Amino acid sequence: MFLKIDTTDREFIFLSLNKADAVLAKAKVKAFRQQGEKLLPAINKLLKKNNFKLKDLEKIVVVNGAGSFSSLRIGIVTANALAYVLDIPVEDQRGKFIKRDGLQIVEPKYIGEANIGK
Repeated sequence: MFLKIDTTDREFIFLSLNKADAVLAKAKVKAFRQQGEKLLPAINKLLKKNNFKLKDLEKIVVVNGAGSFSSLRIGIVTANALAYVLDIPVEDQRGKFIKRDGLQIVEPKYIGEANIGK
């Protein structure tokens, strides 16, 4: 089973638990400018609601592309950190990853320079 994380929408977080091509469960969490605060609790809630634990995950897939700088960064750093801690693979939605210092990680693909101020 794998967890898919999509934080590319600045209004919502989209999560799903998948087995091969089948979606076992999914969640859409309202998180306008709050992905950092809401992502991990949302993952925990999705797993618990469906009677799974983090240790049941075999891989993490993270959507890497077009989205706000901060929300994209939050999804990718969370996916990389969870994969590292759980010692499971991480890849983007196209199956791409890089090896860096012996670790498999997803590197963010930004569409432009960061515009962090409002």
